[in-house]
Amino acid sequence: MARRAGLARATWVLGFGIWVLGFAAACSRQEQPDAYGNVEATEVVVSSEVAGQLTAFTVDEGQTLTAGQAAGSIDPTPLTLQRGQVVAQRESAVSRVAEVDRQVAVLGAQRDALQAQHDSAVAQRGALQAQLEIARRNHERTQRLFSQQAATAQQLDQAERDERVLQEQVKAQDQQIEAQARQVAAQTAQIAAARQQQQTARTQVSAVDAQVAQLDDRIKRSTITNPSAGTVLVTYARQGEIVQAGQPLYKIADMGAVDVRAYVSEPQLADVKVGTQARVALDSGDSRQTLNGTVSWVSTQAEFTPTPIQTRDERADLVYAVKISVQNQNGMLKIGMPVDVEFAQ
Repeated sequence: MARRAGLARATWVLGFGIWVLGFAAACSRQEQPDAYGNVEATEVVVSSEVAGQLTAFTVDEGQTLTAGQAAGSIDPTPLTLQRGQVVAQRESAVSRVAEVDRQVAVLGAQRDALQAQHDSAVAQRGALQAQLEIARRNHERTQRLFSQQAATAQQLDQAERDERVLQEQVKAQDQQIEAQARQVAAQTAQIAAARQQQQTARTQVSAVDAQVAQLDDRIKRSTITNPSAGTVLVTYARQGEIVQAGQPLYKIADMGAVDVRAYVSEPQLADVKVGTQARVALDSGDSRQTLNGTVSWVSTQAEFTPTPIQTRDERADLVYAVKISVQNQNGMLKIGMPVDVEFAQ
């Protein structure tokens, strides 16, 4: 009798255990998340913008930096020396500009003087030409009087000499005017050449000014400035090392607002849109923590299920990636952490 009672009790316990397991399995199925994902953050790799020795580097992994905070410095001595050399070149170029300016002024004054002499010679030729016309008419009148025996041969010879002398003077004046015109033209050409040198010298000054500005910018960039607020994830350099331009120094990310990348199947896609509210759950010690989030991006292209990702229907071959923006002020979420996602219905 006792044996039969024990067997009945064992059967009841076994049945109750099976019911409990079934109930737990049912609850588990009911509480299965809509998607699984991993935490991501916008990571920024800060690199050196100039080459040189890292004379200061105050960044440690896990440190929180603000935007614009100084993170270190590169030795600016080579750039400073180069700047001094370029500044000396600029002073030489400026001096050359001043010298050419004076040369242009002198050449201009000389050309003005030659032009004045040329104009005076032209005026003198006009006066000589008028005198020549008078002498020619006097010569012709004397010839008529001589033919009429009203003038002497001496008077005729004198009139002829006067006309010939004036003709020679006009001819000489024409030659002088022509020579002066050539001098003015030559002086004008020299001025044009000097002005070209003037322009070249000023261009050199502008080019050197640009070099000085570039060196000033590089000297400024020798101070490493943190670009955005966040937490330092990893450092790649140490103080005292020689770094090259573009070499990574550290990686930083804003962990105050992170993204969860998850994958949903095509049937789920109809209920998941940008702006859809979601809950992100994670295991925190012995408790379950839940954070609210919002869908910020839905992929427009299907892809094959990533190997480490599971969806509600694991047999689905194609899934769509989504991102859920989550505020992480308490710092519970870490990059790469797996989480469960439930979308608001």
